[in-house]
Amino acid sequence: MNKKQLIDKTRAYVKETLKGAEGGHDWFHIERVYNNAKLIAKAEDVDLFVVELGALLHDIADSKFYDGDESIGPKKAASFLKGIKVPTDIIEHIVNIIIHVSFKSGLESDSTVRFNSIELQVIQDADRLDAIGAIGIARAFNYGGFKNRSLFDPEIAPKLNQDKETYKKSKAPTINHFYEKLLLLKDKMNTQTGKRIAEKRHAFMEQFLKEFYDEWNGKI
Repeated sequence: MNKKQLIDKTRAYVKETLKGAEGGHDWFHIERVYNNAKLIAKAEDVDLFVVELGALLHDIADSKFYDGDESIGPKKAASFLKGIKVPTDIIEHIVNIIIHVSFKSGLESDSTVRFNSIELQVIQDADRLDAIGAIGIARAFNYGGFKNRSLFDPEIAPKLNQDKETYKKSKAPTINHFYEKLLLLKDKMNTQTGKRIAEKRHAFMEQFLKEFYDEWNGKI
């Protein structure tokens, strides 16, 4: 198969695999990240084939839906890519992207030896852009509802500077998630395109939070 056929095969596999997934981590999330990644890649010197495959497979088995097991996603991606005969070096690159793309992977205490590539940076920015702005807000509350979490509790303060395990185990109200992750993402963007888009989406979240607190406190 040529590269286009491999991409098409991967799209079909991901779409089928994520059928019925939680709304913030379903096929439409993948499609948005895929489109964001291609947009960002236009201004970067990247292997577009790796970017496309990596974006499509980055959340093929998000650990939060597998009792925290972070090995399932990389294994599923590698198995699928081997099955369609993608070259070994590309599979290894994509597996490393899946392992390192998430926000929580950057919270590990021992991060002295970490994988990095421009393709990872592009996909990471694309994924983070989908976690902020209007869609990021919608995804946060959708997942909070999925986990039956409260919207906000003034008595539960956000926990800043969490380590990876504390972050993974958090059951805090959804509003806390803005301070523990979403509002931090603007300053963690890798590419100039990602930074530019993030500025607007970040400002929208700040405006949303102001309105949220005004309504919560009965201000007109």
